[in-house]
Amino acid sequence: MKMKAWRQYYEISPFTLAVLADERTDGKVISLVVEEEERFYVDQSPRRLMDQACKFYGSSLRGRQDGTKDVCGITHKAPIAVDPVSGMYFFPTNSPQNKYCSWIAHSHIDHAHKTSDNHTQITFKSGEVVMIDVSNGSIWNQIQRTAQFRYQLAERLQYIPKQSSFDQVAEPFA
Repeated sequence: MKMKAWRQYYEISPFTLAVLADERTDGKVISLVVEEEERFYVDQSPRRLMDQACKFYGSSLRGRQDGTKDVCGITHKAPIAVDPVSGMYFFPTNSPQNKYCSWIAHSHIDHAHKTSDNHTQITFKSGEVVMIDVSNGSIWNQIQRTAQFRYQLAERLQYIPKQSSFDQVAEPFA
């Protein structure tokens, strides 16, 4: 694993495993981004990075949270579909209002297990490991809620009629 110090900007992608809250010495909350083969800091909070990612795909963090509520009724610590087409589903480790909330990519998780009373080790399919200052029970609850959300959203999306690429082209009004 390579450790790169800093990036000023980062766009969450299908290669993002986790966006972890960290803190600079001056108290500003920043992100430690974990990808399959590298980790680096971004001088923005996890909440801001998640909101930017949602906006890139046509919504906002608040919009994605509202969508989760509409699909399956989850209102607290709601998982989100940053982009369901590319399989980018993330769940928060704490309330997203908490400045130390981190976000975990559901699709990349291999397993999670308890390491101490209030800590959980998450191992990703790539072999990367992160330690989260949240109970194992809470993490497993988030994993299961995200799986339920993914299933219910997939059920809805399967009934959208598939159109040819010609049907999707917008034509100007005559």
